[in-house]
Amino acid sequence: MAERFSLKDHLFNAETIGQLAGEFATLPGFEAEAFAAEVVGGFEGRELLERLEWIADCLEPRLASDFPTMADQLETAMPERLDPSLRDDDFGQFIHAVPGILAVRHGLEAHRERALDLLEAATQRFSMEFYIRPFLNRWTVETLARLSDWAEHGNYHVRRLVSEGTRPRLPWAKNVRIAPLAPLPLLSKLHADPTRYVTRSVANHMNDLSRIDADAVLGTLAEWKAEARQDAAELHWMTSHALRTLVKQGDARAMAMLGYAAEAQVTVDRLVMVPERPAIGDRVVVEIALSAAVETPVLVDYAIGFLRPSGKVSDKVFKVKQGVVTPGEPLVLRKTQVFKGDATTYALVAGPHVLSLMVNGVVRERLGFELRR
Repeated sequence: MAERFSLKDHLFNAETIGQLAGEFATLPGFEAEAFAAEVVGGFEGRELLERLEWIADCLEPRLASDFPTMADQLETAMPERLDPSLRDDDFGQFIHAVPGILAVRHGLEAHRERALDLLEAATQRFSMEFYIRPFLNRWTVETLARLSDWAEHGNYHVRRLVSEGTRPRLPWAKNVRIAPLAPLPLLSKLHADPTRYVTRSVANHMNDLSRIDADAVLGTLAEWKAEARQDAAELHWMTSHALRTLVKQGDARAMAMLGYAAEAQVTVDRLVMVPERPAIGDRVVVEIALSAAVETPVLVDYAIGFLRPSGKVSDKVFKVKQGVVTPGEPLVLRKTQVFKGDATTYALVAGPHVLSLMVNGVVRERLGFELRR
């Protein structure tokens, strides 16, 4: 049996810690081998984020005790900045998150400005999105002012931090206690950014906000379109990405903003499942055919009402396709649906189920089927 992949071992191992130790070996008197041995020797039993804290624990006593000097040392040991010529997918290495941990530990209370300077430098090596959040919670006004400056920074990693670090729903990160809509002026600065790494973060942030205040998100996106500061194709991509939760919920305003009219005159010519009576564990093909008298943009999804052990029904939406129905040429779609018997998120139950076909957020036809054991 192949050995199971371990992300924590992939990110933190003798090789990566040796690299980090070599970077700090530039500091006078730093014993790189002893540091690496201590760090690697303490990894057993620690999970991914715990390993980061452990690295900081081992590094801390080897640095100056006063934070301004410690910050100088951390910056001296930093590797070269991530490639500024790239536009996306250059996240950096987790081992370079350590300056953020120490900035929070030692700079949050008494050395706010120096700590923020350190985060500005460090995020150009590895995103400081986790570590800016304690500063937002402790020094909201001051940190938002710094972020406003960073929104115009020459390095796109710093600009991305402005959006990513203020997201209300950031995976793995601690909650941020600022008002959810407080970052909107920052996002309005950033939405015209030329770098996809930044605009993806802005779109993800807006999608987070759509769960909190859909009206504010839709209004802001409309303002951005009217301003025309972003390339039209990029803004359309951002808008689609920002509205994905509302689209999944069938929000007619979100559909209309993307060009999908809820009242579109579309006919469902075919909706079948092959095989018609699937069993738990089967792969089936859902076949759909749509026609229209005039050229009609469509966004096609379906929801399956899954029977639960309690007897209740819970809907789950599955994306099918965005496309255009052309007169005289029916749009034929096929999607493979797997009824996983070993799903970890929910257990399938045999019995009657319903598939609801949605076009532009509106249920157009329903297909009942029996899910067998």
